[in-house]
Amino acid sequence: QVHLVESGGGSVQTGGSLRLSCAAPAWTYSNNLMGWFRQAPGKEREAVAAIYTGSGTTYYTDSVKGRFTISRDKDKFTVYLQMNSLTPEDTAMYYCAAAYRTQVEVWPKLILENALDQTGQGTLVNVSS
Repeated sequence: QVHLVESGGGSVQTGGSLRLSCAAPAWTYSNNLMGWFRQAPGKEREAVAAIYTGSGTTYYTDSVKGRFTISRDKDKFTVYLQMNSLTPEDTAMYYCAAAYRTQVEVWPKLILENALDQTGQGTLVNVSS
């Protein structure tokens, strides 16, 4: 059963912005890792960003640093991914996910090993040139 509800994907031109949202039940959100990974057609899954909802510590993959910002709303049990300066290389299906962990540094490893505890259904981000 999927408990993560994503929204905010869409189509933009290069340089545009989108904001993804991921709402979770309180028991999934609280003091756990939440974040996004993406998968483009024919490519491997890639960890994008994560946040430890307890302290707000964040992780970003190198290719999105300075362009994407992950944040949280404790009252709404929701995590956001603000994506700016989008390029066609960002085109992919974006999945929200959660892991019952506290160290953001493990996010890429969890993606690689398919060791997440919750995964959303995905939202498509399409960036045209």
